[in-house]
Amino acid sequence: MNKLLAFSAIALALTVTTACTNKSVVRYGDATAVETTDINFGSTDLQKVASQMTDSLLVSPVVGTLTANTRPVIFVESLKNKTSEHIDTESITDSISTKLLRSGKFRFVDMGRVAAAREQIQFQQAGGMVDTNKAVQFGQQVGAQYMLYGNLASIVKSNKDKSDVYYKFTLRLMDLQSGLVEWADETEIRKTKEKEFVSW
Repeated sequence: MNKLLAFSAIALALTVTTACTNKSVVRYGDATAVETTDINFGSTDLQKVASQMTDSLLVSPVVGTLTANTRPVIFVESLKNKTSEHIDTESITDSISTKLLRSGKFRFVDMGRVAAAREQIQFQQAGGMVDTNKAVQFGQQVGAQYMLYGNLASIVKSNKDKSDVYYKFTLRLMDLQSGLVEWADETEIRKTKEKEFVSW
């Protein structure tokens, strides 16, 4: 009888434990919602800097003149991460490039795919599998006229009660022929985290 009672108690305990177990639930969220999980550079910051800098470039009078009768070809250099964090600067570059391309004012040379393009052209020229009359020829690609480049830097300070991080994102557009910087702008973000004392 004691064994039966003990077994019943264990079974009941397992049932209660199982019933009260936390369950992970996955939901879709708003990709543009403000993200404040921590003080580090996040999705909201990425969207903010990419949007602000692209808008600034597109409304610039200088860029208006450059794009009045033509669509200049731009090479976008990988952004330099000068922060102490691991930040996916390629995502910032991609967001800026996509928005500029959608504006219809610019065309791009994708330097990240030069090796793959060269390999494809070599295949067409020497592979013997492509009609030579339809094969892409070497030396026909269009070179970039302008280079877009920038830096993301940060200053982090903290004490026992408060942490403060300041980000500065700088972007420049250079005329590759003259070496002149035709446009430049920067945007800033400051984030703080501090302990809040709740009184009961």
